[in-house]
Amino acid sequence: MRRMAACFGATILLVAGSLWGAAGQSEPSGPVREAFERGERALGGGDLTEAEKAFRQALALDPGLVGAHANLGVVYMRRKEWTKALAELETARRGAPQVVGIRLNEGLVYYRQENFTAATPLFESVLGDAPDTKQARHLLGLCYFFAERYGDATATLAPLWPDESANLAYLYVTIIAAGKAGRHDLEEKATRRMLEVGADSAELHLFIGKAYLARYDDDHAIAELEQAARRNPNLPFVHYSLGIAYRRRQQFEHAKTEFLADAAVEPEVPHNYDQLGVVCYYLEQDREAERYFREALRRDPRMTSSHFGLAKIYKQQAKLPEALAELEAAERLDPESASIRYLKAQVLQQMGRKQEAKTELEAAARLRKQTADRVEGRMSGQSPAEIGLSPAP
Repeated sequence: MRRMAACFGATILLVAGSLWGAAGQSEPSGPVREAFERGERALGGGDLTEAEKAFRQALALDPGLVGAHANLGVVYMRRKEWTKALAELETARRGAPQVVGIRLNEGLVYYRQENFTAATPLFESVLGDAPDTKQARHLLGLCYFFAERYGDATATLAPLWPDESANLAYLYVTIIAAGKAGRHDLEEKATRRMLEVGADSAELHLFIGKAYLARYDDDHAIAELEQAARRNPNLPFVHYSLGIAYRRRQQFEHAKTEFLADAAVEPEVPHNYDQLGVVCYYLEQDREAERYFREALRRDPRMTSSHFGLAKIYKQQAKLPEALAELEAAERLDPESASIRYLKAQVLQQMGRKQEAKTELEAAARLRKQTADRVEGRMSGQSPAEIGLSPAP
């Protein structure tokens, strides 16, 4: 995750021209300025290759040029090269910590990577310095929502009502957050508004269906989602959400059909392939499951559940070193998962590494008492990510 974030506009800011004088910098000299402005023109025109080249030339002449680092971050964001984007934006933020646009973009990178813990303080700082920044408020509210901080999400999103109350995605999140936070007045208000705005559209039935999924009412969810699919079979999220509902009912063939349908609509979304791997695993179609998990990881190497799924397959096939490698990759991504540590203990036990297995079992027992297991939730269909609430990569 990832996928609800795709419903919300998240503009990448170009934050360079205002940085002259930031952190004590003077305006750049002729050659530096020429290269920088060439980069700005290229970036404004969508020529990312030329923009990167020009900003690199500017930095070769003036390595501390904050604006060039900030705009290189924008270049890499538009390419979805998140690691490079973060490196440039962090450098820019150190040079100009007072510029909210840099922090907003840095938070957006973390948000797109589903690292809501890292994104939250950045959006909080932007909102603290610029309380009227609606995008920061919206993104911060969503970070709270995905972290299941429903009271904070409700309080943060509610002031956006005058501008967003015609936005079905906003209304949907508000309904869920307000309901879980005990703000039933706002929940009912948002529900009435959703019905008014949606006007029996495919999108309305999609969001109603997803709301039922969030309440684990799969029968009503399927009824609404099927109405959405009849009205618009190519609407993103519809078939994915149906797949989740059927999978939770252990109707794995139906689920597989729906995930394949959503993959046809959105071929680059890794979650479909991850879910196809899960349902094929339950259908004992190990070769297909492995292929789909690999497809998910090719699109997003941070899909913890795909690493975990591969580990389960390899353990069954007695490919123990391969299983251990996948579990170690999964553990690096989610060190707080009891499921990963428990399966790792089993693999180590079978490999004859008994002391290490004992250590992992103890860690699994401790973690199971302390935290909700995201990987276990993904595999069972019980986590927010599995009902289409996580953001797109």
